[in-house]
Amino acid sequence: MGRRANGEGTIYQRNDGRWVASITLEDGKRKSIYCKTQKEAIQAAREANHQKDQGILLSGADQTLNDFLTTWLHDTAKNNVRERTYGRYREIITLHILPILGKVRLQKLKPQQLQMLYNQKLADGYAPQTVRHIHRVLHKALNDAMRWQLVVRNVCDAVRPPRVPKKEMRTLSGEQAQQFLEAAKGDPLEALYVLALTTGMRQGELLGLKWEDIDLAIGLLQVKRTITRLVGKGFTVSEPKTTKSRRRIHLTRLAIEALKQHRIHQREAKLAAGATWNEQGWIFCSAIGGPIEVSNMIRRSFRPILVKANLPIIRFHDLRHSAASLLLILGVHAKVVQELLGHSQISVTLDTYSHVLPSLQEEAVNRLDTLLSRPV
Repeated sequence: MGRRANGEGTIYQRNDGRWVASITLEDGKRKSIYCKTQKEAIQAAREANHQKDQGILLSGADQTLNDFLTTWLHDTAKNNVRERTYGRYREIITLHILPILGKVRLQKLKPQQLQMLYNQKLADGYAPQTVRHIHRVLHKALNDAMRWQLVVRNVCDAVRPPRVPKKEMRTLSGEQAQQFLEAAKGDPLEALYVLALTTGMRQGELLGLKWEDIDLAIGLLQVKRTITRLVGKGFTVSEPKTTKSRRRIHLTRLAIEALKQHRIHQREAKLAAGATWNEQGWIFCSAIGGPIEVSNMIRRSFRPILVKANLPIIRFHDLRHSAASLLLILGVHAKVVQELLGHSQISVTLDTYSHVLPSLQEEAVNRLDTLLSRPV
């Protein structure tokens, strides 16, 4: 069978190169889990032994969806995704899946039952996007079940989740962006809006900025973290969304000047707060130095500025879309826009802002025509 390796359970390599984690179940039967690498086999054996100790690793026919998903959530998902994503997984599993399908045997789960779940959620008024999230989490969990040979197939592959209508992207034109920034002058968060429109950063990245991340002398900013609020857990700071999201951004003169003024105002606020100030290093913070409550920011600052500027009510995230669209219209290469926004691939940038491309194509063709046309 090939060589063996130390670890929990029996781990060995087959002649075909695959690694096997072999576990003895409570009923005396052996369970084999096939993996590509020794490391994966050791991890699979460790997880399986933990499940067995808890009385959850049963023969496939005995394990319910509640047994499997509860353990998968705690022992697999929690250690492999960001805290915010884990919180979302837990919410989907405990609130949407287990109350309806929790008692179903893992090996007996049928596509029709998943379709019933999706239809019921839609009938209860949940958005198609929520149902697709349910589908994605189940698909991910059942893929692991299939890899561990608890099931022979992933039944999610036989079910189509509902189509999600594409959200309308509302961007500001160049003139509207100027109107917005003019209306934002004097607002305590003016620098936040200037940065949003000149860098295209995500909301969590902007609110997660600290003064140590910015060098105003050379006009450079580093995206190192993102801050979000989790239900029941308060604010949480985490790594940027992807590897590409951890990036350096050159600042415009407009942004540098806005940040300098913002720092002066923040020092004044710190003096006014006195002993109540809680210094945490945030660039954009509350009246006593803590993280900003987004709902308050939107209600008290962002939307009033839009109204003052006589602009349509858009989402804060649309400032990011506006920045990208304006850059593309100005002729900035899509690769540069991709790097600025922190997209993982240029295809994401091109797909997201495809509405800008037709006008750019027309302009490019006209310029080529001018270049190649010979004077009569």
